[in-house]
Amino acid sequence: MAQQAPIGVFDSGYGGLTILSSIRKLLPQYDYIYLGDNARSPYGTRSFDVIKDFTLQAVRFLFEQGCPLVILACNTASAKALREIQQRYLPTCEDPTRRVLGVIRPTVEALEATSQSGHIGILATPGTVSAHSYLLEVQKLLPHLSIYEHACPMWVPLVENGESQSEGADYFVKREIDAVMQHHPEIDALVLACTHYPLLRPKIEHYLPEGVQLIAQGELVASSLQDYLHRHPEMEVRLSTGGGIEYLTTECADRFGNLASIFISEEVKARRIKID
Repeated sequence: MAQQAPIGVFDSGYGGLTILSSIRKLLPQYDYIYLGDNARSPYGTRSFDVIKDFTLQAVRFLFEQGCPLVILACNTASAKALREIQQRYLPTCEDPTRRVLGVIRPTVEALEATSQSGHIGILATPGTVSAHSYLLEVQKLLPHLSIYEHACPMWVPLVENGESQSEGADYFVKREIDAVMQHHPEIDALVLACTHYPLLRPKIEHYLPEGVQLIAQGELVASSLQDYLHRHPEMEVRLSTGGGIEYLTTECADRFGNLASIFISEEVKARRIKID
């Protein structure tokens, strides 16, 4: 049997920590390596080709650390790079039995059970909205649902600057909620399709109309991963089970540790690495 190794979790920055937190809560027995490409973040404003290149570099790095399974805990990377990695890179890489999973499909698969009207809003970054990844995935899996994508460009900066609970955040949260509901009042479910957005959840819920359900990704992705490992025991046996976590960043390690505390309620000690 191959040597056991951690699950790799990748994000362009800090938001993937909310996904990692949910995964570790449900599956605490496994070891994890979290990699944040903070030196080159944000990805959302970059071109498709650049995002593909950066994401593939990160995946290769985590493979080099021994990870047999990598989770792209980033909507932008999942939207713009996952398909090419799965279809073109994995079949030809040194170990084609390795796997890379994203956050979009698990979220879409859960939508049918969350909406009575069949009208669902997607709150996301401009990059995710421009890629139409949720719309395309829904059209493929659940074509009877109606999807409305809405970009919230100020929400990530609010979170990363520690302003998610400030009074100033109320203006930007209310503005986007009002806009999407005014244009599509039939919506009865809203998806937080960015890993930063759960930190704004109390304010978002405050401005939601009654009867509109809010869907965060973390628990959905964690549940989907648990199901995946149950269905793929050949992958599960390759994972180490020490319950440990290692944090890696392409930026200053101390800065990463300080800002990571915004996203998870534990002390984070990171190590700086280079990927190319």
